[in-house]
Amino acid sequence: MNESPPPRLGPVPADRLTAVHRAAIAAFKEARGANVFGPFVPLLWSPELMVRLGAVGDYLRYNSALPPNLSELIVLVTARLWSQQYEWSLHGPIALAAGIDREVVDAIAEGRRPHQMSDAQEIVYDLATELIDTRTVSNATFDRALGTFGEKGVIDAVSLTGYYSWLAMILNTARTTPEPGGPLLPTTDA
Repeated sequence: MNESPPPRLGPVPADRLTAVHRAAIAAFKEARGANVFGPFVPLLWSPELMVRLGAVGDYLRYNSALPPNLSELIVLVTARLWSQQYEWSLHGPIALAAGIDREVVDAIAEGRRPHQMSDAQEIVYDLATELIDTRTVSNATFDRALGTFGEKGVIDAVSLTGYYSWLAMILNTARTTPEPGGPLLPTTDA
């Protein structure tokens, strides 16, 4: 049985917190109504970045041109493509609550293209997977996304993909452990 490697880049120790760290913690609590958690724990090592990235995340999660069910689909696709357990453990239940079908969530978890997606879900799925897999987007995928979501929607969908890729890189580097009791992605270890 493979055990996960130990986390690294955990919380900044209290004796190393500067005024800038404390201001970042206060700003996070004010914006999120919660203590620093998840990817923001390792991000606190760069407090200015944590605050700025948190503001981007707040926009993308709560104010983007896409409804929550499409935003959460992008989060799941990105988490799967980066094999990011923390994001999956947190956003799997959020995606279900946002109305994404259990069969769609399960297919993504297994690395399969879901068969029962809506047209809008297919478009954001294709956009995110193409962008991560090929580092570009085909004209056909771009045109479908543009025709459905408009320019702002395309930029917000691409930005969601990039934001959650960025968080996945931070979480994978920090080896942040998943949310306790949250769902996990199947592992592909041999």
